[in-house]
Amino acid sequence: MSTIYRTTGLAQTTVSQRRDSSALKNFWGAFQEWRKWERLRCDLRNLSDRELMDIGITLGEIDYVASNRDTDPRGIRSAG
Repeated sequence: MSTIYRTTGLAQTTVSQRRDSSALKNFWGAFQEWRKWERLRCDLRNLSDRELMDIGITLGEIDYVASNRDTDPRGIRSAG
């Protein structure tokens, strides 16, 4: 009986360690994505209005563009 209990206790510890490791990996991945977003946002904010116009965005669109890196910024304006 004690052998079964010890094996079960070991399995629970391993699962708990995996869960903690997974949570840490998720946190680290989210932190890295935030750093990329913040770096892009700062780089875009350092551009002049003319430079932003050359790449097709305005100062007010920087946060959107930084948050949606896979989206073409030219598609966010209404045709007019």
